[in-house]
Amino acid sequence: MNKETIRSHFKQKRGELSKEEVRSLSDQIISLFLEFLSSKENINHIHLFLPIDRFNEVDTFPLFFKLQEKGLHIYTSIVNKAKDNLDTLEITNNTRFVNDAWGIPLPAEAMRVSPENIQLILVPLLAYDRRGYRLGYGKGYYDKYLAGMGNQVLKVGLSFFDPIDWIPEEAHDIPLDLCITQNGILNF
Repeated sequence: MNKETIRSHFKQKRGELSKEEVRSLSDQIISLFLEFLSSKENINHIHLFLPIDRFNEVDTFPLFFKLQEKGLHIYTSIVNKAKDNLDTLEITNNTRFVNDAWGIPLPAEAMRVSPENIQLILVPLLAYDRRGYRLGYGKGYYDKYLAGMGNQVLKVGLSFFDPIDWIPEEAHDIPLDLCITQNGILNF
């Protein structure tokens, strides 16, 4: 299968999930992530993606609040169209979120910061394969972002679905280190 076929298939699969299923599966994934994180006491700076509700993405807002309670530094990113990349924003429990025209939750007021302190990044995805290569929405923003991070940053996917056998990768694609589903943690 080519990337567009895979992308279309997984958009449809996610679209078929009810809001209750998304909430329940997200809770299970978050629980496993927090269990995983408890074994990584040195990780204090985490980047997370904010979920696009209409695309039935894993809901990371409950995770955001749990990480805030733990006193961790939390970041997200927004598209910088002028530079064709992502800018890093630090978010706190005082951050107010608004949806943009695409339905993407964005911090209303947040400070742009360097991504240099980020130790773990939660990466959005539609599908991923058994080698850790992921497929997003096709804009390449996260691959560019990850390329600037270096190998020391732990790249973690969150998915409602199991991996497929193979996604055609390109030279700029950066694989995940692991992916968490409601069924467990897959290391690559």
